[in-house]
Amino acid sequence: MGDSISTRAAYGKALAELCDDENIYVFDADLKKCTMTQYFAEKYPDRFYNVGIAEANMVGIAAGFATCGATSFVNTFAIFATGRVYDQIRNSVAYPGLNVKIVGSHSGVTVGEDGATHQALEDISLMRTIPGMRVIVPCDGYETRCAVQAMMKENGPCYLRTGRGAVETITDNIQGYEFTVGKGITLAEGEDVTLIACGLMVQEAMKAREILREKKINARVIDMHTIKPIDAECVCNAARETGAIVTCEEHNIIGGLGSAVAEVLVKSDEMVPQEFVGVKDVFGHSGHPKELLEKYGLTAEKIAEKAEKAMKRKKL
Repeated sequence: MGDSISTRAAYGKALAELCDDENIYVFDADLKKCTMTQYFAEKYPDRFYNVGIAEANMVGIAAGFATCGATSFVNTFAIFATGRVYDQIRNSVAYPGLNVKIVGSHSGVTVGEDGATHQALEDISLMRTIPGMRVIVPCDGYETRCAVQAMMKENGPCYLRTGRGAVETITDNIQGYEFTVGKGITLAEGEDVTLIACGLMVQEAMKAREILREKKINARVIDMHTIKPIDAECVCNAARETGAIVTCEEHNIIGGLGSAVAEVLVKSDEMVPQEFVGVKDVFGHSGHPKELLEKYGLTAEKIAEKAEKAMKRKKL
């Protein structure tokens, strides 16, 4: 694995480096040092707007700019970017299909000491239920940069989920890596079980693969950076070829990646056992990020346990 950087920092740097298009505008709710939009603000002050702690207004303003041909990037913590302004996103952005990109930083339990009120564990679920909304959850800095590039080319609403803490970079050294919205990436081949992960759980899935290898179990690892549209072909191929699935996410197990994968499988001819690694329909707690990951079972060890359980449930 490579250097460590938070996906929010990678996003901020990519935004400043890649968004030289004069039609791109960035909006923030008084959190530019946290969301890392400060880099864009310093470079393009005429296209940056700090609307203050008025998230609903921010989305409305961004939507208004989009009606005039702009590509709007809206930024705040994930808990506010999806929950506090759900109505505005649904009715002012998604319903008219405007070119507004919602970027929620500080997602999941790894927000840490800020506690349950700031730990967005429902944001993927909220966004993927909105018609026309694309949902992207990059696993590292390099993939985040690729996601920003892709979002600029995609017309219409998108939700990008980023995290607070630094994560190891793994995708920059993957042979043949190519980021495409709606296409999962196989990071490691395997025929015994498939681990499908997003966000920082991709790194945990790769570690789990090594744990399983010591037990003579060969696990496939898929980086499912796009939750919507989900890569149904990738999921079905994995199910057919390995016979068991484990989904891994720093999110409620209801409505997120696991649910999206289950929806694909139940409609296909590839019904196989599926186990879920995620937060089990509870709120978060204040604590150190590493301790919280362990508390909620978001670890390589737990993924490996679930993989063995899924394998025992395989059809004979």
